[in-house]
Amino acid sequence: MKKFKITFNSPVTLGFIFISFAVLLLNFITVGKSNMFLFMTYHSSLASPFTYIRMLTHVLGHSGWEHFIGNATYLLLLGPMLEEKYGSPKLVMVIIITAIVTGLVNFIIFPNAALCGASGVVFAFILMTSFTGFKEGEIPLTFILVTVVFIGQQVYEGIFLQDNVSNLTHILGGIVGAVVGYRLNKNR
Repeated sequence: MKKFKITFNSPVTLGFIFISFAVLLLNFITVGKSNMFLFMTYHSSLASPFTYIRMLTHVLGHSGWEHFIGNATYLLLLGPMLEEKYGSPKLVMVIIITAIVTGLVNFIIFPNAALCGASGVVFAFILMTSFTGFKEGEIPLTFILVTVVFIGQQVYEGIFLQDNVSNLTHILGGIVGAVVGYRLNKNR
């Protein structure tokens, strides 16, 4: 009988999850101070180098276990497939672009709101996934349905629900994923 071994099949996805988990543990240990210092973006002085660091690192921080689990589930479902199709460097690029776009928009438009979590990255992955079967001159029906369902839900919730969810971050992440997914598949 053949022996099975565990493989580290998606280094970017797994690395992102493991780092986010470590950041979550650190946040519990420091009673929220580590998120405020490094893993949450908010309106702060442009003279501080940490303002720019947090524009990237806010996607690693999560407000709690449920927040982390929700994002980690989607990342673990979608990340390995995207990483296999496009490669690790391109997936890192999507994460970085999503972090910068969502961090900057939050900084500029919502000066009184802090932002943390990988939800924007999750939505980027969701919309990217719908482009995996893209062919030149065609618009995949899956892309249309995913856009209507996920982005439509975020618009609805952003208008009608008052919660601590950054629906704009989800929409921006989805736009990043759609643009990158389209461009990567168009160039193939």
